[in-house]
Amino acid sequence: MHALVDERALEFAFQPIADVSHASVYGYEALMRGPAGSRLRSPDEILRAARAAGRLAELERIACLTAIDAFARQRLKGKLFLNLSAPLIEHFARDNGAELVGRAEAAGIAPVRLVLELTEHERVEDVDGLHAAMTTLCAAGITLALDDFGDGRSSLRLWVQLRPQIVKLDKFFVQGLDSDIRKVEVIRGVLRLAEVLGTPLVAEGIEDPVQLAVLRDLGCHYAQGYCLGRPAQFPEPGLLPAALAVLRSDKVSVLPASSPQPRFDHSVDRLRVAAPSVVPQTASSELMRLFIANPDLHAIGVVDRDRPVGLVNRRDFIEAYAQPYHRELYGKRPVAEFMNADPLCAERSAPLQSLVNVLAGEDQRYLQDGFIVTDEGRYAGVATGESLVRAVTELRIEAARHANPLTLLPGNIPVTEHIGRLLDARVPFAACYFDLNNFKPYNDLYGYWRGDEMIKLAAKLVLAHSDRKHDFVGHVGGDDFVVLFQSEDWAARCRAIVHEFNRDAHALFDTRELESGGFNSEDRRGFAAFFPLTTIAVGQVHVVSGQFRDAEDVASAAAEAKKIAKRSRTGIHLAPTAQVIPRLHVVRS
Repeated sequence: MHALVDERALEFAFQPIADVSHASVYGYEALMRGPAGSRLRSPDEILRAARAAGRLAELERIACLTAIDAFARQRLKGKLFLNLSAPLIEHFARDNGAELVGRAEAAGIAPVRLVLELTEHERVEDVDGLHAAMTTLCAAGITLALDDFGDGRSSLRLWVQLRPQIVKLDKFFVQGLDSDIRKVEVIRGVLRLAEVLGTPLVAEGIEDPVQLAVLRDLGCHYAQGYCLGRPAQFPEPGLLPAALAVLRSDKVSVLPASSPQPRFDHSVDRLRVAAPSVVPQTASSELMRLFIANPDLHAIGVVDRDRPVGLVNRRDFIEAYAQPYHRELYGKRPVAEFMNADPLCAERSAPLQSLVNVLAGEDQRYLQDGFIVTDEGRYAGVATGESLVRAVTELRIEAARHANPLTLLPGNIPVTEHIGRLLDARVPFAACYFDLNNFKPYNDLYGYWRGDEMIKLAAKLVLAHSDRKHDFVGHVGGDDFVVLFQSEDWAARCRAIVHEFNRDAHALFDTRELESGGFNSEDRRGFAAFFPLTTIAVGQVHVVSGQFRDAEDVASAAAEAKKIAKRSRTGIHLAPTAQVIPRLHVVRS
C-alpha cells in the first residue's frame, strides 16, 4: 500500500457518460485501479488497505491529481468526473483551488472540464463548511456533482443545501426499471425535482438498451453504464453502437403497466357508519328502542369501556323479539345474551384490500351481521357486509382497468396512456384490435376453465409475435386484445397471430366439434344455434402523424376496423388511411 502511494503506481479506467438528447459523449468518469495482477487491483481493496495504513486522505489526493494526468494523456474530450470525499474537497479549497487548477492547466485541461463527484461513505457532518468549500472551487470554474443520490447517504438535504450542478442517481433505481412502474414513477419524481432545482440528472448503472430507451423517454439528461460503454484504460471515443441505436431511434419505449394509485378513501373508514353502542348489561327492551329510533341501522356494537365485545344484528334480534312472549320473557335480559361475542373488528385506517379474505372465507356470518370499525382498538362504528362487497368489487374493477387479472397484461388505462405517448411523439404506429369469434357460445358450451385457456392461448401468441422493446400489448376485455405496434413488419406479425391461433385453438375442442367444423350452443338471445369453430380476427389502423387528435379517436377507429374484420373471410381488415387532422405539436420530454 505504501509503495502504491509513494510511487504513484495507480492506474485508471475511464467510463463514458452520455448526453442523452445529443447521443454523444458528455464526459468520462475516472475509476481507480491498482497494478494488474495485484491484490490491490480492486478500488475497494485499495481504499480498505489505505484506511488500515492511515493514508486514505493522501491516497485520495494522489488519485485525483494522477487521474487528471492520465485523462490528459488519452486526449479524451468532454468532462472529467473525479470521485472525492468531503474532506478532500475542503482540502483543495484551502488554497482557493490552486493545486487542482494548476494540475489541470499543466496537463492542458481547462478547469471548467473538471467535475468533482461527492462520494460519501460516511454522513457529511459539516454541510455548511462543505458548501463554502464548493463555492470557492466553483468560482474557479470547477463543477460539483452529488453521487449516488437515493442510496441513503446522498440525501435530498445535501442536494438542496449544496446546490450541485449535476446529480447522479443511484443505480438501484435503474435496475429493473423497464418492468417496475414504481421505479418509473420515482425517476419521474426525481426529474421533476431536478427541473425545479435546475440540476441535470445522470442515471447510473444502465446495462440494457430497454432501460436506456425508458430513461430517454422519461427525459433523463445524462446516462452511464455498461450499455453505453464499459470502463477501459483506453476507451473508445464514442458510445457503443447499441446505445447509439436507441438514442437515435424515434420509437417510443414501452413502459411497465401502471397500477391503480391507492387513495385515502380506500380504507375501512370509507365503510364506517357512526352508530350508537350499548354496554353488555343494557336491557333488551332498551336495545329495541334504539333500533326503532334508528331504522337504517343494521347492527349495534356492544362495548365495555370503549372496547368492542360483541355485535347485535338488527334483523336477527327483531325476528326473535317478535316471537310470542319474547318481550315479556326477555325484555329485561341483558343484550350480552343475544350478541355475537366474536364479531369481526377492523381498524378504520386499514386498507380495504385487507378484508378481501373475509369475502372468500367459510364463515359468511360476517357478510350478514356486518362488522365493527375501531379506532386504535376503540369502538368507532359499524359497517355492513353489503358495503364491503360493493367497495371491494369497485376496487377490482378499477384494478382490472390497469391490468387484466387473467393474463396480467395492461388494461384500458395503460393502453390509453401509451397511445397518448405515441401521438405526442408523432411517430407512426399500428393500432391492432384482436377479438375472438364465437367465444361466448364456446365459453357457454365448455365452461369457464376451457374458456380461460382459449384467452390465454390468444395472449401467448400475441406476446410471442410482439417485440417487447417497441410493441405494447394490452388486454382490454374478456377476449379483446390491443397491440400498438412500432415494429415495421406489424402486418406480417398480425397474419402470423391469426394463422397460429386458428390452428392451435383446435386443441381446445372435442373431436365431435372438430369433425363437425363447429358446435351447438346458445346465441345471445338464448336460442340454440350452430357456430363455426372459434377463430381470431384483427382490425388494423395504421396511424401517421397528425391523423388523430387523441387516444379515444384511435381506439374507436381500431374497434370499428375490428367489427369489419370479424365479418371478413380472412379475419383481417386494414382501415383506410383517414384524412390527417391538423393538431399542435407536443415535444416528447
